[in-house]
Amino acid sequence: MGIPLKKTDVAMTDQAKRKSIDTWDGVAIPRGESCDVTLAIGESYSSMTVEIPIHIRRATKDGPVVFITAALHGDEINGTGAIRQLIQDTEMKLLRGAIIFVPVLNLPAFDRHSRYLPDRRDLNRSFPGSATGSLASRMARTIFDEIVLRSDYGIDLHTAAVRRTNYPNVRGDITHPEVRRIARAFGCDVIIKGKGPKGALRREACDAGCPTIVMEGGEVWKVEPGIVQTADRGIRNVLRDLEMLDGEIERTDDQFTVQKSKWVRADRGGFLQFHVKPGDLVEKNQPLATNTTLLGREHSLLCAPFKAVVIGMTTLPAISPGEPICNLGQLPKGSKPAELQRRRSEENGLEERVSEELASNVWVVDPTDSNTGPEAKSGRESAN
Repeated sequence: MGIPLKKTDVAMTDQAKRKSIDTWDGVAIPRGESCDVTLAIGESYSSMTVEIPIHIRRATKDGPVVFITAALHGDEINGTGAIRQLIQDTEMKLLRGAIIFVPVLNLPAFDRHSRYLPDRRDLNRSFPGSATGSLASRMARTIFDEIVLRSDYGIDLHTAAVRRTNYPNVRGDITHPEVRRIARAFGCDVIIKGKGPKGALRREACDAGCPTIVMEGGEVWKVEPGIVQTADRGIRNVLRDLEMLDGEIERTDDQFTVQKSKWVRADRGGFLQFHVKPGDLVEKNQPLATNTTLLGREHSLLCAPFKAVVIGMTTLPAISPGEPICNLGQLPKGSKPAELQRRRSEENGLEERVSEELASNVWVVDPTDSNTGPEAKSGRESAN
């Protein structure tokens, strides 16, 4: 019997099997060329081959290979919109290296408007996969071998789960120097520290020697302009930091790292009136939402347990006890939420515009305003 491989041994084994970007399925991809290719990831119930479309763009000079993927969960298509926009930009000229663009990674789930595969498994818990495993495991192995093991860096684009929305944020294992580098270069003001769950693409890619980050932003089943713009800017920023693209890196001056996050949950069933919007910076004990009866009688007031940024929110105001309301990222010690919020509002940059755009999907009212009817307004004009 052989000696079981340790995690580090698996990473070294995968690195040893790295593939070249010079060819794809036997077809040459010359330097300075762009081409559309496909990757067969399985078969349908009718035994038809399922192929995902991929666009590869190479510079005339060698350099890093970066994969950019979206719709790993098939209903999360904001990233699909961003990647399509980048592919269609014929003015984007690479100085060196190559990009592997994958607008839809999980095509079977995408075709069903679903997060999951037809076998109800989560593809993003199945990496690096197995050639003899389940449907999800086989797909994951093919994707890992053909895309991840051709790449030096990775960017994976996601949204919130169904009936939730996320303020744009980058997630990655920033204890890894190259992950930290591209996470900061991406340019989101919120960076969330974490390896990701076991079997997740970003975690397993990093273990295989391909530093990878995730961007989360917006909702499922939508292509939201502000989220697309954030993803487009962030991808270009990373390419500029890797000296693959000309231009200046564009990012906010107020970038911070979240070490801990927490979902604030409802204590009672009822109907919510929100007092914050995605991306808001809140003080400890600041009101987040009021839980009321259907007649508008107050049940309880939900407040922030610490200084935080509102990473995500439910978009469904009718809730039962225990359901998640707000996902809060704890701000670093010494942070001043009011000052950060004021600077962002004064700059009126992309971060503020995206926050306002996402707030159009929830009804936000001032907790001190006794008028909670349809005409009620907060200072942010966020009524739906």
